[in-house]
Amino acid sequence: MRNRILVAAVLLPLVLIIILFLPTYVLAFAIAIVCAIAAYELQRAVGAKEHERLTIYVVLASIVIPTGVYFDFAILSLNAVLLGLLCVTFLEAIPVFRMRKQITFGQIMTTIFGGALIPFMLSSLISLKKMDEGYIYVILPVISSFATDAGAYFIGVFFGKHRAFPLISPNKTIEGYIGGFLIGIAAMMIYGVTIYFTTLHEVRFGALILYGVIGSAVTELGDLAFSLIKREFGIKDFGNLLPGHGGMLDRVDSMMFAAQTMHLLVSVLPAIILNK
Repeated sequence: MRNRILVAAVLLPLVLIIILFLPTYVLAFAIAIVCAIAAYELQRAVGAKEHERLTIYVVLASIVIPTGVYFDFAILSLNAVLLGLLCVTFLEAIPVFRMRKQITFGQIMTTIFGGALIPFMLSSLISLKKMDEGYIYVILPVISSFATDAGAYFIGVFFGKHRAFPLISPNKTIEGYIGGFLIGIAAMMIYGVTIYFTTLHEVRFGALILYGVIGSAVTELGDLAFSLIKREFGIKDFGNLLPGHGGMLDRVDSMMFAAQTMHLLVSVLPAIILNK
């Protein structure tokens, strides 16, 4: 627990500085690096690391999408990466079919997932930051992810008794999930109250409650989704880059779900209306 708290105490302020106070291109660069590391960890986890060229393709592809989003070419970069990865991975897989270094369909899909979907979802942070007064919006997935994760962890540690999904995430409890869910909603409401009293912007608390409910739910789903991948391939963590947390992918698994969700909610159901 000590290492987990120490890393979080360093990581959270760093994340806040990057997304709130530094230019958007710094955020885009940071996300590109994070995506490259996460893609590499995923390749290694599913046994595709032995195919060196696939690993190179997925790492390079994961950098393209954050860059494209920053320059307002989100859909174009996603289409280019999807088509490019499909072509090169099948070109690699066809000649080695039924050979010792056969590339499975699962490894091909992992390459697509790591090189395209993970970067596209995390790049929602860039899209939020690029909005008018984007610092108000880009913090939403951070609040949802960190508050829900922290709430689930500490409530689970101190009050957890009933295992929720023992075959997928043995240490997670029903009490922890409920606690994380409620704390995630509460954190979102506290943020809304803070915006209401410190700015001239209109806050629609009904929509913000929905942000909290959906954000907490998808955050916990994201954590479970990647726990499922880890269990299937018999690993505890995706890496050891962050002591107490595991690898980069262990830390951003829920964030990518939360970022995509908040971008969608802000676009279709605004909870904070800018008064200019």
